[in-house]
Amino acid sequence: MATVTASSNIVSRISHVNMSTVSCESKTAPMRIGYMRKANTHNGLRIMNSLDELLNRNSIKMKGVQSSWKKGLLRKSVRPKGIIICGLNLIFVGTEVAPWSKTGGLGDVLGGLPPALAANGHRVMTIAPRYDQYKDAWDTSVSIEVWGKTGTKIYGPAAGDDYQDNQLRFSLFCQAALEAARVLNLESNKYFSGPYGEDVIFVANDWHTALISCYLKSMYQSIGLFRNAKVVFCIHNIAYQGRFAFADYSLLNLPDQFKSSFDFLDGHVKPVVGRKINWMKAGILESHLVLTVSPYYAQELVSGPDKGVELDNILRRTGVTGIVNGMDVQEWNPSTDKYITVKYDDSTVLEGKALLKEALQAEVGLPVDKNIPLIAFIGRLEEQKGSDILVAAIPQFIKENVQIVALGTGKKEMEKQLQELEISYPDKARGVAKFNVPIVASTGGLVDTVKEGFTGFQMGSFNVELMWMLLQRLS
Repeated sequence: MATVTASSNIVSRISHVNMSTVSCESKTAPMRIGYMRKANTHNGLRIMNSLDELLNRNSIKMKGVQSSWKKGLLRKSVRPKGIIICGLNLIFVGTEVAPWSKTGGLGDVLGGLPPALAANGHRVMTIAPRYDQYKDAWDTSVSIEVWGKTGTKIYGPAAGDDYQDNQLRFSLFCQAALEAARVLNLESNKYFSGPYGEDVIFVANDWHTALISCYLKSMYQSIGLFRNAKVVFCIHNIAYQGRFAFADYSLLNLPDQFKSSFDFLDGHVKPVVGRKINWMKAGILESHLVLTVSPYYAQELVSGPDKGVELDNILRRTGVTGIVNGMDVQEWNPSTDKYITVKYDDSTVLEGKALLKEALQAEVGLPVDKNIPLIAFIGRLEEQKGSDILVAAIPQFIKENVQIVALGTGKKEMEKQLQELEISYPDKARGVAKFNVPIVASTGGLVDTVKEGFTGFQMGSFNVELMWMLLQRLS
């Protein structure tokens, strides 16, 4: 079943009013699902070691205010900087959330952004599929009838096919996300209780969640529920759009009025030739706001069919706003990072990184040499990430006194070439990767986040010679 996988991950604190998207006034009218709204004041926080830990993530230092929060009060005289009094009820929906499930950047975003928003005064819940039996999960005791059946297992390690039933899985997931806001009573925390209600903003992420806006309109708002609810659709990677056979529209349990939003025609033969449905197109058209992960990526998406992957015309019509992805500086702080054997800060960075480099060389079986340049790569093996340039440049790198450590999955041809590295060059190459100063392709959010010469190096054009010049600069 679709569950609040990150139920212990989600927090809220000091959103004093159940919020609509346009007003900070209290909403006290009875809800239409058979129960009265909870008190206008609610408090909550991420279940961590303590409230102080949450505050420290945002460098908020304050004494004697915790008791005020528990009472639902915050006096102006003791209000910490950055705390939002008029908070929003936010429901993040995505297919992965760190640390429970993660295959890429989406998991990092949903693992870090919701807690950060909650620490600033919003009430936030993240909903993701339950792919496994997580040790810190608990039964919510909520059963939802789906097409006349209950107790059907959709997710889990021993149920469901990996890819053939994706439309069923993700359509149910979208419906579960909507229902969770109305009925899921998170009374496991002493700081808040009760469902999130109907005055919420859903933040849908990538094509798997694109049906949320359609179901919101057809199943709820059409009968007077979720009147003030809004949907924000965030594009993390437009290359994955959820294209299926046009006849599959009948499987989605949606009225014909939405069919034009899904209608899509391209020249590709997969999954079928000709007319298709496109989930991401519908998500873009039916949502109230479209976001993406950086201002530069937003520009790329509307620049043409190459970067916009044939949805550029749709995005030019709706508009798209880019907001740079952040980073959980607590999780990835090298002075406390649980994933590295040598901790360091700004005063010991050179010594610490040198020791970590030697430790990595020893761990993967390369000759330990602190002076040899070590080139690392991690990412999807496809042209968008510049992996083809890396593969083409490897023979030139190997001629020099360097070591290469790489990790990535993607196109089979590139995977095979990287796998052959270790066999061909046992003293210079390994199929493992760790993070260091990055050389990045000038695309998407990398343009906004990697500052030339400070946090990394930009490779504006894709060519082997430029990559080699940058590596020589680093060595």
